[in-house]
Amino acid sequence: MAFPEPKPRPPELPQKRLKTLDCGQGAVRAVRFNVDGNYCLTCGSDKTLKLWNPLRGTLLRTYSGHGYEVLDAAGSFDNSNLCSGGGDKAVVLWDVASGQVVRKFRGHAGKVNTVQFNEEATVILSGSIDSSIRCWDCRSRKPEPVQKLDEARDGISSVKVSDHEILAGYTGHKNKEYKLDCCLSERDTHVVSCSEDGKVYFWDLVEGALALALPVGSGVVQSLAYHPTEPCLLTAMGGSIHCWREETYEAEGGAG
Repeated sequence: MAFPEPKPRPPELPQKRLKTLDCGQGAVRAVRFNVDGNYCLTCGSDKTLKLWNPLRGTLLRTYSGHGYEVLDAAGSFDNSNLCSGGGDKAVVLWDVASGQVVRKFRGHAGKVNTVQFNEEATVILSGSIDSSIRCWDCRSRKPEPVQKLDEARDGISSVKVSDHEILAGYTGHKNKEYKLDCCLSERDTHVVSCSEDGKVYFWDLVEGALALALPVGSGVVQSLAYHPTEPCLLTAMGGSIHCWREETYEAEGGAG
């Protein structure tokens, strides 16, 4: 007779604060993991981008070139380039190793809330408060975008790219002053969302119920990022980011 399949272990949620990093770049507007989850980017109100090893708490490089606060960033699939967008209405392509600006794309009529590479990192997609998404060719010297999508009726707050589809999020949920992130956990079991009440909320996708309200602090949780393969969460509040792991996690060398 066939034995019953073992039940899959329930996903562990990150609720142990491992590290707090004071980023030293004003308010952190966004925090993003790179493609393999070994590094993260922080976007500052002081116009800088910073690249970190979040588990070690080490700063690897600072990127300066925006004219106003940086609102979003993304890394390419091979970790060779970054893209970022900000309050200066510009989209910037960076060389990771040198820290230099490769290209600066202008054309949006308002601040750029969200940026993403396509899978091959040949195109940057940017979404703006001006209600448009623009597609910029990283290899072209032409100043204009290769495509402009302006069907949205409101400012674009997030853009996701999958194969040949572009999904856009429009403002609609209740947040008065801030553009707040939400994302999926590494096993796609939970939706994780920021909040203005100092907590991060984990919603079970199957049950539709609140699984965890994680208290981060007394300010606004303005941004978060979920590790691509592990139960590891980064949250941004004020000028700091926090690194969270599951309760059973032991850091290398046994140190907490």
